[in-house]
Amino acid sequence: MTIANEGAKAADSAAFLSRMLQFGDSMFPIGAFSFSCGVESAIQEGVVTDAATLRAFTHTALEQAARSDCIALIAAHRAAAANDVDTLARIDAQVYARKLSDEARAMSVRTGKKFTEMGVEVVGAPLLRTWRERIEASVTPGCYPVALPIGFAVQSLPASQAFVVHQYGVATTILGAALRLMRVSHIDTQKILYELTRKAEEAYPAAAAARLSDMASFAPLTEILAAVHTRAHVRLFMN
Repeated sequence: MTIANEGAKAADSAAFLSRMLQFGDSMFPIGAFSFSCGVESAIQEGVVTDAATLRAFTHTALEQAARSDCIALIAAHRAAAANDVDTLARIDAQVYARKLSDEARAMSVRTGKKFTEMGVEVVGAPLLRTWRERIEASVTPGCYPVALPIGFAVQSLPASQAFVVHQYGVATTILGAALRLMRVSHIDTQKILYELTRKAEEAYPAAAAARLSDMASFAPLTEILAAVHTRAHVRLFMN
C-alpha cells in the first residue's frame, strides 16, 4: 500500500469515526435525556442505592438490549443496506410488540422518529425520507432500534458500530439520570461506563447470529418498575 493510499484510508476511517461519534453523542437532539430507562423507579423503590447496585442495574439493561433490540438492529441494518423497506417495517413491528410498558414504547418511538427526522435533515438519504414518510403516515411506529441502523447503513457505517452506539446510549441514559437522582459521583459513573461498554464487542457476535424470533429478554423486575413509574407521584423523567 502506498503512502497516498494509507492517507486516504486514514481519512476514511476518521470520517466514519466522526459520524459514529456525532450520531451516537448524548447531545444528538432526539430527546433521550428526558428518559431514565427505568432507573428513576429503581432508585425510588430502593432497588438501586449505590454505585454497586447502579452497575448491576445498568449491566442488566445492556444484556436485555443485546438480546432483544440489538438483534432487530442488526437485522434492520441488513435490510436497510438492501433498501428493503417492507422488511424494515416487519422488523419495526416486532420491536414495538416487545415493548411491554407504555413508557418503553413511548421512548422507542419518540427517539426513533426524532432520529429519523434529524437524519433526513443532516444526511438526506432517500431511504431516510421514505422511512420518515411511513412514520408520519402511521404505517410503521418508527422504533429507535430500527431508525438507528437505517441512519448508519445509508452512510455505509457498519452494523457493529450501530450496535456499539445503541449500547453506549443505553448505558449513558441510565448513568446520566442516576447522577441527577442519587448520591453517585462522575467518577463512579465513568468507571461503570468504562467497564460495561467494553463488553459490547463480546456481545455483538451472538446478536448478529440470532434470528428475529430469538428476540427475548427476561428482566421481570424492570417491567415491574416500569409499571410502578406510571403511578409515581413525583417523576423527573418520562420513563
